[in-house]
Order: sequence, then C-alpha cells, then structure tokens
Amino acid sequence: MTRRVHEVMTGNPVTVEKLTSLAKAARVMRDADIGDVLVVDEGRLCGILTDRDLVIRAMAEGRDPADTTVQAICSTEPITVKLGDDVDQAITLMRRHALRRLPVQTEDGELVGVVTLGDLEVERDPGSALAAIAAAEPDTGGRHPAE
Repeated sequence: MTRRVHEVMTGNPVTVEKLTSLAKAARVMRDADIGDVLVVDEGRLCGILTDRDLVIRAMAEGRDPADTTVQAICSTEPITVKLGDDVDQAITLMRRHALRRLPVQTEDGELVGVVTLGDLEVERDPGSALAAIAAAEPDTGGRHPAE
C-alpha cells in the first residue's frame, strides 16, 4: 500500500516572519535544534531558510546578521507537497530539484509540516545507516542544544 506524506512528515513546522533578523532566526534554529526554518508572510509560506543559507549567503558575504532579514537571503517560492500526496511523489520532487526538505501544506495552503530526506529514509528502510542517523539524537559536543 502506498504511504502518504502525512504519515511520514514532521509536524508543527518552525516558522519565522520574513522580516525577522538572521540573528533571531539562527537562535530559533539553535533553540529548536533544527537546520532550517520556514519563512512566512502573514502566515503564508514564502521561503525556506537553512543553516547553509546563513553561512553561504550571509556570513560569507559579510552581511550583518542583526540588520539583515531572512527575506534577503532565504530561498523563495519553495516547492511543496500536500498532506495526501504519495511518498513517492515527494521523493521524485526531491530528486528532480535536489532538495533535502519539502514543506507540507493542506489543500488550502495551510502549513502543517515538513518532510525531510531523513523522514523518507526511515520510511523506506528503517534499518539503513541513513535512517539510524536521522533517528539519532544530535551530537551537541557536550552542550545542551539550547546553550
């Protein structure tokens, strides 16, 4: 039987408004122990900001994280999937567009989750090395994740 995105996704996505500073967005990621946040404009998805974006598009370009908004560097017009889409459809989109994560929306556009490569690997092969890595607690180097 074909699995659906809602069965494998991570719910309750972490969001920031598009005018949030990069510094605040980075703290949100740190505190939630995640590598990305979804960028919204009045509750509607308008982009994705990853930890890689912070490094490559902001720090490496000398942008001031206190004065630069997430809107200035986030990936815009994100590719999304719907709750009822097949997992295979999500995999195809991720392959085609070289993505590691896809926001999940309802039919009316409400943001309800994210499906990641790790989520899909755990679904596909729970015993694989990637699934074990995806399910493992993060290595915080001896620090609490929120420190």
